[in-house]
Amino acid sequence: MEPRIVTAPTVTKLTEEHAGNVLVGGSHGGVYAGYLAAKAGALAIILNDAGGGLDDAGFGSLPYLDDLGIPAATVAHDSARIGDGDDMAKRGLISRVNRAAAALGCAAGQSTEACAEAMRAATPTAGEAPVYEESRFLFSEPDQGPAIWGIDSASLLRPEDAGQVVLTASHGALLAGEAASAIKYDVLACAFNDAGVGCDGIGISRLPALDDRGIAAVTADCQTARIGDVRSMWRTGKISHANQAASALGVGPGDDIQSFAERARLSGVE
Repeated sequence: MEPRIVTAPTVTKLTEEHAGNVLVGGSHGGVYAGYLAAKAGALAIILNDAGGGLDDAGFGSLPYLDDLGIPAATVAHDSARIGDGDDMAKRGLISRVNRAAAALGCAAGQSTEACAEAMRAATPTAGEAPVYEESRFLFSEPDQGPAIWGIDSASLLRPEDAGQVVLTASHGALLAGEAASAIKYDVLACAFNDAGVGCDGIGISRLPALDDRGIAAVTADCQTARIGDVRSMWRTGKISHANQAASALGVGPGDDIQSFAERARLSGVE
C-alpha cells in the first residue's frame, strides 16, 4: 500500500492511521514532538518551527530524526497555524529540512504539500525510536496554598493539577482552533510558549479562551525560553502576552515567568 499524507493537530494523540505514512503534525518542531511522531511509526514527519526561538529549539527534531534515518521538515510559523495540521498541509511553507529529507528533494521554500509528496518515497526505518522522556518539575511547594509545577508538555497535565499553578513549555495555540483544548483541567494559572505568535496570532490563542474560564494565563517569548523545556522557561522566560486574568495580577509583557507564577500562587492562598 502506497504511503499517504496524513495530518494531526498534535503528535500527542497519534493513532495507527499515522503509522507508515507522511505525517503533517501541528506540534512544535522540538525533540520530544519528533520522538512521539517517530514512536508512532510515521514514515516522514513535518512539524511547525514555532518561530525557532531560543537555541533554535523549534528545529530540534530535525537532527534527532536524522539520527534515526527519518526524513523531517518544519513549516514556517508565520505561514500556517501551529496546532493545526490541516492548515499546515494546505498553506504552509517549509522553513528547514534535515539531511534525510533533502536527499528526497525536499528544501526550504517548498510548499508543505510538495515536501510531503516527495517524502512519500522515503524508505521505512527499522526498529523503534529510543525512549525520550519529558518531565515534571516541582518549582515551589509552600506550607500553604497551591504549588508551582512545571511540565515540558501540556499532555503531561494530571487531574491533581487542578487548582495549582502549572507552567507548561507547550505552545500557546488552541489545537485546531478548539477552545476546549486550551487546558485539560481547571488549574489556578498557567503559562505557555508563544511559538513566535505566528500566523493569525495562533501562538497566543489559548489566552482569551482561558479568560473565559477564569484562568490567569501568559505566554513566554520564544526568544527567551526553549519551547518544550519548562526549566528554560522558569530560568529565563519573559512574558510576551498576558490575558485579562493575568493582567489583573499586576504582570505583563517583559516580566519574568517566575514573578507571574508567584503572584498567581499567592492569589490562591486563602
